[in-house]
Amino acid sequence: MSTTSNWKSKLTSSLFILPYFLAFLAFTLFPIIYGFIISFKQYNLLDPVHPFVGLDNYKQIFTKGTQPNDLFFIGMEATLKFVVFSVPFLVIVGLGFALLLNALPAKLRSLFRSIYFIPYAVSATVMAVIWKRMFDVTGGFINMFIAKLGIREFDPVPWLLDSPFVWFALVIATLWWTIGFNMIIFVNALNGVPEDLYEAAKIDGANGWDRLKSITVPFIRPVIIFVLITSTIASYNVFAQPNLMMGDKVEETKVLLIGILQTAYTAREIGSASAMAILMGLMIMIVSIIQFKVTNRKE
Repeated sequence: MSTTSNWKSKLTSSLFILPYFLAFLAFTLFPIIYGFIISFKQYNLLDPVHPFVGLDNYKQIFTKGTQPNDLFFIGMEATLKFVVFSVPFLVIVGLGFALLLNALPAKLRSLFRSIYFIPYAVSATVMAVIWKRMFDVTGGFINMFIAKLGIREFDPVPWLLDSPFVWFALVIATLWWTIGFNMIIFVNALNGVPEDLYEAAKIDGANGWDRLKSITVPFIRPVIIFVLITSTIASYNVFAQPNLMMGDKVEETKVLLIGILQTAYTAREIGSASAMAILMGLMIMIVSIIQFKVTNRKE
């Protein structure tokens, strides 16, 4: 009877995870394996035959003067800049919003939590339209607001046309769009910190900064590491913001995914694009492992 019950329990559990497992196979594992295979082929969309070329696609990426080389390294430089500029703010601002939210009266927390999280539910296209309008050089709200402050001889700031303004615009748009997700994760982590620790610290005379540094941060450290790694992965995969807000206007913001897209559908070289995507995935894995090892060192 016990054996039958265990078997039924395992079957029920398996049926619950079966839809997710099938979706994982169809939309994640199979595309990765298929893309890895294609990266060893000369896979032109217009050719009926796709011959095996071995490591030639990878060699082209590291051969100076080739189109895959230019697109890959220009795109990687732009992607790394975005990661460096955005990830610290995604972590720090997310934690700051969570701390502010927890400081609000209990009746207002649900309201403000929903307000902060709403942008995360907005599509990439809507986000890009909003912020492209906000940062527009001639009729954008931000330039109009600066002009109305009474600054003499004000020249419109080229937020979407020139560096370093383009990076400021990308980071601000990304923060507005995604910070609600990190905030919710941090809020749940903060709710798990025992109140007894804060009360004991107050009795000992610890101020707010001391409590944050000695109690809050150490206690939610695993969550901080999680948010840091997931934010880094998401920033490496940046595409919608520069593609929809800047397009082809700014060479400096042509991130790696834009280069992969151009290789695949403009140059019609799916094999080279797959090789670029595989290398990008490997780099994300290496950076994530390094982050985990560095931030998760033993106390």
